[in-house]
Amino acid sequence: MKKLCATLLCLALCMGVLPVRAAGPEVNARAALLMEKSTGQVLYEANAHAPLELASVTKVMTLLLIMEALDAGTITKETMVPVSATAAGMGGSQVYMEEGEEFSVHDMLKAIAVASGNDACVAMAEYLAGSESAFVEKMNARAAELGMEDTVFCNCTGLPAEGHHTTAYDLALIAREAMKHETFREIVSTRRASIPWEGRSYDRILNNKNRLLTDYEGATGIKTGYT
Repeated sequence: MKKLCATLLCLALCMGVLPVRAAGPEVNARAALLMEKSTGQVLYEANAHAPLELASVTKVMTLLLIMEALDAGTITKETMVPVSATAAGMGGSQVYMEEGEEFSVHDMLKAIAVASGNDACVAMAEYLAGSESAFVEKMNARAAELGMEDTVFCNCTGLPAEGHHTTAYDLALIAREAMKHETFREIVSTRRASIPWEGRSYDRILNNKNRLLTDYEGATGIKTGYT
């Protein structure tokens, strides 16, 4: 009888007869969403489709396009990427790259994911697409492919720009896609890294801005953003 009851319960859950979404936690965020990564099932949401500024979480899409370029063989982790005057002068969150310096793609990834470097983002965007604006077109096209219906990218960094927005739901879609990449999972879970500092006898030390990695057991990423 116990075996029969267990079988019926399993069948009922699979058929959706019993509710599978538990009551969510109380949150004071303007929007939130919890998604199961394998199936895409939404487990909890609050204002999940409200358009909001995404700040440096923008870089998740920048990183995704870099991952896909690696998969396509367009670049390798050892590919050297030059830093233009535009990239070096981005301001905001940066790792103080200088015009004329070159960094490997792997070091650029660390600069973007760990230190949220705007300079590294623009350098990679220019290398992959010729210009940041051309790269942003690729970002928006990829967003459309992922079903991110309420997202508009205006830059690859997350610096304030009119019309640059997304939703909690759309962010979950891109996070789910990006986490399929082993290199992405590795880089966004890195707490501390270093990249070369030309002309100096020591490296730049990068500390991850995501405090969840140290303060919340089990956290593995992905990216913070602040306006």
